[in-house]
Amino acid sequence: MKNDFKSALVKSSALHIGIIVALVIGNWLKPSTPQVMEVTLNAPVKPEQKAVEAVSVDNKAVEKRINELKKQEADKKAAEAKRIRDLERRAANAKKKREEEARRIAKLEKERVRKEREKKKAEAAARAAKKKQQAEQKKAAEAKKKAEALAKKRKAEEERLKKAEAKRKADAEAARQKALAEKMMQEQLAAEAAARSRAKQAQILTEVEKYQALIVSKIKNNFYGDKTTMSGKECKVNMKLAFNGLVTSVNVLGGHKGLCDATVRAIRKAEQFEFPKDKDVVAKLRDINLTYKPEF
Repeated sequence: MKNDFKSALVKSSALHIGIIVALVIGNWLKPSTPQVMEVTLNAPVKPEQKAVEAVSVDNKAVEKRINELKKQEADKKAAEAKRIRDLERRAANAKKKREEEARRIAKLEKERVRKEREKKKAEAAARAAKKKQQAEQKKAAEAKKKAEALAKKRKAEEERLKKAEAKRKADAEAARQKALAEKMMQEQLAAEAAARSRAKQAQILTEVEKYQALIVSKIKNNFYGDKTTMSGKECKVNMKLAFNGLVTSVNVLGGHKGLCDATVRAIRKAEQFEFPKDKDVVAKLRDINLTYKPEF
């Protein structure tokens, strides 16, 4: 039993030493709850009990060492984190300075470009002004030369126009006299033509009235109606006639129905009316609106 206890003590010590080595080499951070053996102080102390107390003391030392290692690791991590934060801060500051420097350089470059552009613009304006002045001087010289030439030409033109005006007036008077004579002749011819036209129209109207009377007479000869119902009544019809007097259509425009029916029958019975040979008279007879009022 004593050998078993020593073996357990050796194993326990080896285990704690292994834990310490693992913490140092592998950055073992998780806390572990140490197993502390309980010792009854009032009990009689046996050799075996002394060994247990020694193990308990070793466990406390191990736990203290573990805590020290944890603190060292925590301090190391805190220092590393602070170092990283410092590096990041310095990097951010350096970046900010680079950006500010870049903006400053860009601003300077922009200002340089602006000044260069203004310089070129001013130089171009100066060249343009000089060119414009030279052009204006040249233009003024040319204008003076042209004005002198025009004055000479104008004087010659005035002489020519004076002669031309005298000739124009003479020609205009001659033309006026000729136009007046032609106008008088045209008016005379127009008056004669109008007289002939009036005579022709009078003749046409006379012929139209003559043949209209013949048409009405033929309708009367073919008309059969009731005096009792048709006396004092009238009927309006439209007749379309061919160039030879043939009836092509008859349409009632209004009036007493019985009288209109009898009038249409009389026209259709006539079939064809006598027409003149004069085409102007025929043209006025081909479309007739007739108001027929029978006489009994």
